[in-house]
Amino acid sequence: MATVDFEVLRNAAARLQSAPISKLIADDPARAGDFALRAGALYANFARQRYDRTALDALFALAETADFPGAMQRLIDGDTVNATEGRSALHTALRGDLSPAPVAHAASAQAREARTRMAALIDALSASNVTDIVSVGIGGSDLGPRLVADALSLPGARFRVHFLSNVDGAAAQRTLAGLDPARTAAILISKTFGTQETLLNGTIVRDWLGDDGRVYAVSANVERAAKFGIAPERILPMWDWVGGRYSLWSAVGFPIALAIGMDRFEALLAGAAEMDAHALKAPPRENLAFWHALTAIWNRNAFGAATQAVLPYDERLRLLPNYLQQLVMESLGKSVRLDGAPLREQTVPVWWGGPGTDTQHSFFQALHQGTQIVPADFIGVVRNDDPYSENHQALLANLLAQTEALANGQANDDPHRAYAGNRPSTLLLLDALTPEALGQLIALYEHSVYLQSVAWGINAFDQFGVELGKQVANRLLPALRGETEADDPVTAALLAELKLRL
Repeated sequence: MATVDFEVLRNAAARLQSAPISKLIADDPARAGDFALRAGALYANFARQRYDRTALDALFALAETADFPGAMQRLIDGDTVNATEGRSALHTALRGDLSPAPVAHAASAQAREARTRMAALIDALSASNVTDIVSVGIGGSDLGPRLVADALSLPGARFRVHFLSNVDGAAAQRTLAGLDPARTAAILISKTFGTQETLLNGTIVRDWLGDDGRVYAVSANVERAAKFGIAPERILPMWDWVGGRYSLWSAVGFPIALAIGMDRFEALLAGAAEMDAHALKAPPRENLAFWHALTAIWNRNAFGAATQAVLPYDERLRLLPNYLQQLVMESLGKSVRLDGAPLREQTVPVWWGGPGTDTQHSFFQALHQGTQIVPADFIGVVRNDDPYSENHQALLANLLAQTEALANGQANDDPHRAYAGNRPSTLLLLDALTPEALGQLIALYEHSVYLQSVAWGINAFDQFGVELGKQVANRLLPALRGETEADDPVTAALLAELKLRL
């Protein structure tokens, strides 16, 4: 594992501290074109980031030291990149067959077989009287499918797909309200089939459907799913070489395929595979995944940005910030290196955001005039599918205006009306919101996250940090029932307060 010298980046940032973005652009007229890349249906412009060509040289030298090309090859070949769990991370094999390595090739074949089974189940459901699907899962079993189904569903689709994740009983009550159990099927998605939230909600839905209800599962634990009462022919596989937040391309995408159709689901996979090939084969200076990852490292480690906004200017991508919060923060929220040594560098910033133009009327005040500079990814769609062209033009005008205003600012004698500018952003444009384009966009973020982890020397594929809270919650359930006492004095006091009002 190579050691990357981040001090070089901080020195470059110090040199640029007094050079605003507007000056960097004015001093380098070719920058607007030279700092832009295209990969498939996805265009990216990095001209409004706070680096110049010399700083970029330092960033790409970092990529060479960290061996980004070799890291991509190891990922796609199925090497043990998830070192703390001794596993491959073969989400790329779910959507393509890029590597001749036996483990990757075999994984790709398993994924194709699972999709064949999934298509047969969809055909059977399509021939039935089912109109509604309830997908029960949480985390990676929910966020990815929910995002893609919401983004790509078309009016008049064969199935209406509803998602149930939160263990709060109000979520189940609201999801099932207005549905007919005779015309509804359910999918329980859980790798271990031991996730508390999914089993509790799954039990509610199974009992609501009745003895003749159609219940399906996606799980690596067929035995547990069968004990829950799900017939083996209705259980689709998951594998330990795919983490939950990287799993929407697998049978976890069953609700996606029901929502958008199997052909369009395959197109989503093809788009992601196209980005895989680009990230693997494109030269570093032409590699969109490299640029995106290095820009994130620059903003975090050179300028110390503590947060990152993601701002999709398309209502259909409104759930993208929620999805990326898990993908980025669960993958990169680590404080020790692969060898167990404490990290000296800051890792992931806090990711947050929401759709434009709504967010312009909520938190953009802080983006423009707040004391903290927040780098942002702005995401737009060039061609709209709705008939309201004037709305789309207004949307694009606001998208372009915000990136310009954040970068350039505006002077004013009244300090309350002055805009400091120098707020960095990247603009990502999809030609249209097709399944292929969305697959490319999501895969870009996956590869960017992985490459950042390579630079920091951390594991992007484990998530031990989510376990402790679950363990404590399981320990406290008997205390809530009055069967045991809490050890922690504050928890004991809170339990007493709860019991007064339960």
